[in-house]
Amino acid sequence: MDHIKGKVIVITGASSGIGHATALLLAQKGAIVVLGARNVDKLEQLASQIKAEGGQAMYAAIDVTQRQHLEKLVALALATYGKLDVLINNAGIAPISLLDELQVEDWDMMIDVNIKGVLYGIAAALPVFRKQGFGHIINTASTAALKVTPAAAVYSGTKFAVRAISEGLRQEAGPNLRVTIITPGIIKTNLVDSIASPGIKAQIAEAMDNIAISPDAIARAMAYAIEQPADVDVSEIVVRPTAQV
Repeated sequence: MDHIKGKVIVITGASSGIGHATALLLAQKGAIVVLGARNVDKLEQLASQIKAEGGQAMYAAIDVTQRQHLEKLVALALATYGKLDVLINNAGIAPISLLDELQVEDWDMMIDVNIKGVLYGIAAALPVFRKQGFGHIINTASTAALKVTPAAAVYSGTKFAVRAISEGLRQEAGPNLRVTIITPGIIKTNLVDSIASPGIKAQIAEAMDNIAISPDAIARAMAYAIEQPADVDVSEIVVRPTAQV
């Protein structure tokens, strides 16, 4: 059975990387995708590509650090399609640095995007799912939530939080809602662009050049979790390069 076709799926961080790849794949499988990100031009291009390929997509410029923006995106899906099947909390940033550098503004932004952004998405979607009696929340974590490394302490902390929040939500969700954590390893995205330290940026860029895998791998993991029957909850999928330690 096809459990993706016709589902209304909201995706944050949809303009690039994992979100972009996931939107394309899910639309190809027949989902209706509602795209959110800050870069409206990229969202427009993505939605146009999906429509040109015969899919259905709409979009809105959002900032996940603003709770009302998540509410607006969910409301857009409901007003247009009358339901919401899946929310993918995918937006994330990684301006990593050594703690000694005291990049406190970057710490604050990672907390706001990576943790509060996920919580605001949950707050927007959960009441809808309760009222409907069905729904699926997918949160993007990171293998940085499984292994802490130098310079990534705060980033790892935010992703540990995503895993903890997701597991708590899963336990509270009850029999009709599903919660999935997608945990990517080193993926070919533009995440490295946000790193200010030249040395750390070069190190991460080299690792990405050498072993990073396509965001399509994460998109396929998202699709796998979504396409399961309604009574099957894929709680967590870890996807990383075979060469990643």
